[in-house]
Amino acid sequence: MTTAQPQIKGRFTTATIIKRFDFTREHFKLWLKPAEPLSFQPGQYCTIGSGGIERPYSIVSSPREPLLELFVELVPPPVGQLTPLLHNLRVGDTVTMRPRPKGIFVLKPEFKNHVMVATVTGVAPFVSMIRHWLESPSGHPMFAVLEGASYMDELGYDDELLALAAKHSNIKFVGTCSRPQDPKNVGWKGEVGRVNALVEKYVAQWGFKPEETCIYACGNPQMIEDVKARYANSGFHFEEERFWKDD
Repeated sequence: MTTAQPQIKGRFTTATIIKRFDFTREHFKLWLKPAEPLSFQPGQYCTIGSGGIERPYSIVSSPREPLLELFVELVPPPVGQLTPLLHNLRVGDTVTMRPRPKGIFVLKPEFKNHVMVATVTGVAPFVSMIRHWLESPSGHPMFAVLEGASYMDELGYDDELLALAAKHSNIKFVGTCSRPQDPKNVGWKGEVGRVNALVEKYVAQWGFKPEETCIYACGNPQMIEDVKARYANSGFHFEEERFWKDD
């Protein structure tokens, strides 16, 4: 997930693109090697820039991975300012980077169940949280990721999450497409509809108790607000990624 921010001011460093993978015309992954060591918590975001413009991006990689992994969606101009520049970059190119990742959208370990609701690139912090836990498992928390997209090829980490769910009993993944009749979704066998409309169904199906469960939401602002409203005064703890509110 990304959002608008002012132009670059103050100190920043650089990062080199080591690897890139495009899986649709608008969605791509970047692996960056920062010029300076970067310390962060799973769920936090880093701020990168190009051409004098910078934006925050939730980090996909775990803190122990050697490269910084980002999931980017191209937003065409005039609305998109940085993503068209990033889309034109290739391996070996550099971006500017703020030296200190930020954010309070991190795992709440006091809860047993973690319901992670995302749209497209909003899945990034959840992948980071799960990867980090898998590196040094502690306890037996339940991770349940629900990710929505218009088209099935926008679910950039469904293969990884489905593989983890098949291997680990405490990891669940549900992907959903909101436009199941579109020709681009031919062959889709998963859930259909908007992800925010499915959260209550799965939370009830999994039998998660309010006092044991934290519901996180990251991605489309309207999705976040809807999930937040559904769980207002419900007894469930709710966390949202807020940096998009700084627009």
